[in-house]
Amino acid sequence: MVPVRCFTCGNVIGGEWEEFKERAREGDEDPEKVLDELGVERHCCRRMLVSHEDLVDIVAPYQ
Repeated sequence: MVPVRCFTCGNVIGGEWEEFKERAREGDEDPEKVLDELGVERHCCRRMLVSHEDLVDIVAPYQ
């Protein structure tokens, strides 16, 4: 499940999710640096992206 909006401020963050996931979670880049480069400045949005867990792999492991 892609986080579409930040729960706190309502800012749209869905567009940054895929790139953040590829670069920070599956790569070796620092998440703080990736968020800075993506232009995510608000603390609540940064927290939302860093703490989000993809449940699709857990809920439907057989694809």
